[in-house]
Amino acid sequence: MHKTFRIRFGFAYSGNPKSKIENPKWVGIFAIVVALTLCGARAEAQQAGKIFRIGFLDNSTASGIAVLLEAFRQELRKLGWIEGKNIAIEYRFAEQKPERLPELAADLVRLKVDLIVVSATPPALAAKSATATIPIVMTASVDPVGVGLVASLARPGGNVTGLSTLATELNTKRLEILKDAIPRLSRVGLLRWPGTSITSDLQLKELRAAALAENFKIDVALIVQLRFSDVGQ
Repeated sequence: MHKTFRIRFGFAYSGNPKSKIENPKWVGIFAIVVALTLCGARAEAQQAGKIFRIGFLDNSTASGIAVLLEAFRQELRKLGWIEGKNIAIEYRFAEQKPERLPELAADLVRLKVDLIVVSATPPALAAKSATATIPIVMTASVDPVGVGLVASLARPGGNVTGLSTLATELNTKRLEILKDAIPRLSRVGLLRWPGTSITSDLQLKELRAAALAENFKIDVALIVQLRFSDVGQ
């Protein structure tokens, strides 16, 4: 039977995935959250010799997130949770196909894992839709309250916890600071990746509202990615 747990949200302030991978403190904090989620069952594990299973759900590929996964495993080992000894990790990667996330989340639920670790908001939403009982820990979410993952940061409730980047709040605050620094500011350019997601759309909505309140306009420009083979053509 899965144990009830209540852990308040921690905060990872960088929105740059690369900086998170290279920051051992960030990975260490996340490992602590995962360990705290499991620690209530430590005595049971020691007595029965049980190996707890962690489901890991990510939207990218195994090679694309390999560095982060190794750092995560190292930090877990420091806390006494060793893969192959007292934990086993079931990896599921959507390989940049978000439509596969619900199927992969359901697969982890069928395996009856003791905990599901998710890398970002889309996997978190898929996992939450798949189970209301298995604890879910996410590495980072732009706005977990806004997308409906938790009731509040102080009291998340339900079965989802983890870290938040607070990106929406920080971005709107940056606009306020920019306006204070340049009082006559009338237009601000925003670079955005092509395509849409629930988190990016939410951030843009909040930024437009903040800009309207400060009496200036947001101009959105899409970032175009060029392949090396395209250069010179």
